[in-house]
Amino acid sequence: MSRYRPPQQAGSKYITAEGERTLKAELHQLWKVERPVVTQSVSAAAAMGDRSENADYIYGKKRLREIDRRVRYLRKRLEDFTVVSEPPDNRNKIYFGATVRLEDDDDQQVIYRLVGPDEIDPQRGYISIDAPLGRALLGKEIHSEIEIESPTGRKCFCVLAIEY
Repeated sequence: MSRYRPPQQAGSKYITAEGERTLKAELHQLWKVERPVVTQSVSAAAAMGDRSENADYIYGKKRLREIDRRVRYLRKRLEDFTVVSEPPDNRNKIYFGATVRLEDDDDQQVIYRLVGPDEIDPQRGYISIDAPLGRALLGKEIHSEIEIESPTGRKCFCVLAIEY
């Protein structure tokens, strides 16, 4: 069994202004608040002597690696993003950042917002433009019919409203 993992497909490089603020706040929290505290606790644990059986030292070093990994990821992603803060000229079609109200075959209405892959939040109805439904919605107009293949089977939706 090998440890090889195929590289992940890069997500879209678009982000909303709100999403950029959230990621910058997370980066600040990790780098300026959490990391100094963890570094201090690791230093104090290292000063106690034997590090091989020192749980504070071992778990502190592990947490430092997690923080550093996330900080590297956030810095790289924030450099590459294209922030979309203005709505498109044609507001009759679905583009990045749109909030869309859909109706399915069972006459159930759902509301989704198309965001970048770093902003997805199913609780708030934020779906990625890279998701199957997100890709199917891009460029559609009001009253368009959309069919997607989901894990539970084929689903059909009708676009009822588009807002930016």
